[in-house]
Amino acid sequence: MDIPHQRLVYFQVTIEAGSVRQAAARLDIAPSAVSRQLTLIEAALGAPLLERSRNGVVPTAVGEMLLEYCRKRSALDDTFSEELDAYQRLETGHLSLTVGEGFVGDLIDTPLRNFTECYRGVRLDVDTGSTSEIIDAVVEDEAHIGLMYHERVHPRLRFWHSSRQPLVALMSPTHCLANEQNALSLPILSEHPLALWRTGHGVRQLVDDGFREAGLRHQVSMQTNSLSVLKHAVRSELTLTLLPAFAAARELEDGLLVARNVDCERFRQAQAHIITRVGRRMPRAGLQLLRHLERWMRAFNSRTEAGINASRS
Repeated sequence: MDIPHQRLVYFQVTIEAGSVRQAAARLDIAPSAVSRQLTLIEAALGAPLLERSRNGVVPTAVGEMLLEYCRKRSALDDTFSEELDAYQRLETGHLSLTVGEGFVGDLIDTPLRNFTECYRGVRLDVDTGSTSEIIDAVVEDEAHIGLMYHERVHPRLRFWHSSRQPLVALMSPTHCLANEQNALSLPILSEHPLALWRTGHGVRQLVDDGFREAGLRHQVSMQTNSLSVLKHAVRSELTLTLLPAFAAARELEDGLLVARNVDCERFRQAQAHIITRVGRRMPRAGLQLLRHLERWMRAFNSRTEAGINASRS
């Protein structure tokens, strides 16, 4: 059934008013215009819609069905308007993020908690993944936003925001290198066992590239796909690891770990990125979340580096 909405309005007002003349008065148009529209509806349906009674016009059986349809359609229109209004006020919606595991603590500790308090009706889905999985999720529209470390060029990625976050050496406060005041050299680090991400992870690729360019081999005593395993291994004094400082911000603040800069230009230039897909129209809640992450995450401001320097004292 393809009947213009305004034509259905004329029909519904006629039933509610009780006559074509009164309907015309309510609509502020000529009675002949109302009659013409009703005739067009009857022609489309192949059945009469109105019959006269002592109290005016009343709907026929087909008219009753059409009236019920009009009321349901009107209710759907009202519901849609209310939902759209709530969505535009950021009271409802759904956002998905795929992030590197190192971002999780930084993401949830303050930014997401504050965001969800402000926008309680917006549902957030947060998944973790490798750099390749993050890129795939964003490019294939499985995630609105991605957070990744160590840039990988892709023609369909928009780098919404990037921040320099050097790769640093993380270790127990009792590790033999913990009191070193100068940046640690790669030759020194090559003499110590390392716990690292598995091959294929963005951070692991950065570490491997740095040592290879220096003509050195690192001692990998442990590799894992878990950030928790890396940090526990370091805290237990079994080894040290190489991560951006924001990935262990809580442990650094609590004094459970210390961070030392590394004398490697590739490590110093590493960046954290907020990415979206080129051309994707972001919902209003998504734009608010992007700005929220830029403002509040350690990974995207300078406080992390300040924290590293403070950990030296």
